[in-house]
Amino acid sequence: MHTPAATCVRGERRIIILGSTGSIGTQAVEVIEHLNALHARDGSGVRFRIVGLAAGRNAEQVFAQAARLGVRRVALANGNGNARAPEGLEVLRGPDAAEMLIRETECDMVLAAMVGSAGLPATLAAVELGRIVALANKETLVAAGELVAAACARSGARLLPVDSEHSALWQCLESCREQPCTLPPLAALPRGVSRLILTASGGPFRTWDARSTHEATPEQALRHPTWQMGPKVTIDSASLTNKALEVLEAHWLFGATAEQIGVVVHPQSIVHSLVEFADGSVLAQLGANDMRTPIQYALAHPARPAGVSRKLDLASVGTLEFVPLDRDKFPAIDLAYEVIARGGTAGAVFNAANEAAVEAFLARRIPFGRISALARDALREVGVSPLRALADVLAAEGEARRYVERIVGR
Repeated sequence: MHTPAATCVRGERRIIILGSTGSIGTQAVEVIEHLNALHARDGSGVRFRIVGLAAGRNAEQVFAQAARLGVRRVALANGNGNARAPEGLEVLRGPDAAEMLIRETECDMVLAAMVGSAGLPATLAAVELGRIVALANKETLVAAGELVAAACARSGARLLPVDSEHSALWQCLESCREQPCTLPPLAALPRGVSRLILTASGGPFRTWDARSTHEATPEQALRHPTWQMGPKVTIDSASLTNKALEVLEAHWLFGATAEQIGVVVHPQSIVHSLVEFADGSVLAQLGANDMRTPIQYALAHPARPAGVSRKLDLASVGTLEFVPLDRDKFPAIDLAYEVIARGGTAGAVFNAANEAAVEAFLARRIPFGRISALARDALREVGVSPLRALADVLAAEGEARRYVERIVGR
């Protein structure tokens, strides 16, 4: 098992980036280069060595990253294009390539940033091997939280959240623990904590009426007001499914019940999450809407070196606004609480149905308002089974996708 202590003694942390060509992956490379520059300048912190990169189909970009960063092994899920690999670069190809990269490459930390359920097998493999996992792929816990929790208990793996909201909760909770918060899944909330509150920007349709929101186009849904993200995550943010997935992730990361997780709309995206205490006090984490901050916090933890992100100027922000969530217009949040209540494969069904619905929306086969409705109907029609192995997750996801395709095809 790889432990943080061993990496600190050696002065180097070997890392694999899953999803290196995506938004989180490219920003993580920037953060690592920044941290390595600090280490070279004054010897502070640990030096990162990237020992593996994994991507979906962007062979040209991942090959360029490997050449620039001195990486000798990469994985491509669909990388059979015309791009030529640099001499000496080992390229693993196929749908299992990322998992092979994890299982066959020695490392201390894995940044799990592959979008959607595609990153689940590789991330679960990293957990089984006892790696430190900086988790930016929320679908891992949504679809397979029970499996990940059991694997962490067996291997001693640590999960460090990269999502800005869960990073904020982590930072707030660390301030009230007698011991450092290492976040094994289902670690009990500290005594005195009554509620975790996730903030949501409200997306581009926060002020739209329900009918206009239902008929929104892909171009409109992709115009997020505060964050720059990939298309799937941006659509999820517009429907607030992203926040529903974050409710489920918070349940598994922090051991919070459904009643202990709330959501409030905060359009400025400056307060990233809040922790409410039994005595009525509320602790919040604030920062610029820059994903490099939570990425760096996870990678450098427990150190807190100078940041690469832009600083927050409260005077220029002015007013911070908080408004209740419109659950009728954004029904995905209530589906998250239903998933927690039903357990088993409910998360896998919900997640896969949403992925299929988002694909159909981006292909202009359904209106925006059908995305959450299809996820809801799949959850009711496909049903929920016990979750015992990864095969159960994959089977439930397949059923959910086939259900959505059947309905959309009509």
